[in-house]
Amino acid sequence: MNKEFIEKWQSQVKKGTLSFIVLLVLKENELYGYELIEKIKTLTNIEIAEGTLYPLMNRLKTDNLLESKWIEQETGIPRKYYFLTETGKQTLEEMKIQWSNLQIGINKII
Repeated sequence: MNKEFIEKWQSQVKKGTLSFIVLLVLKENELYGYELIEKIKTLTNIEIAEGTLYPLMNRLKTDNLLESKWIEQETGIPRKYYFLTETGKQTLEEMKIQWSNLQIGINKII
């Protein structure tokens, strides 16, 4: 086995699916950044650095898939919560179809 190749491939798969994962996690709840990182880690075992997440969140906002709002906390500083827009919800539904089709195609080969 070529471990280096596998590690690079894993990294590419993670980068390619991270937007999809973020949208899936946000479909149910509004979350702030750290909470989103922890939820993704719990659900997928994928660790995401803040330096990876926040630029992605900005891109998703630019693409009108997400919005954010600041919410004051009883203690501490306000938190920025992210949530899906209607366009984000519709885009996620199409992504789910595409993902399913990809899985079916790969399973035919395996």
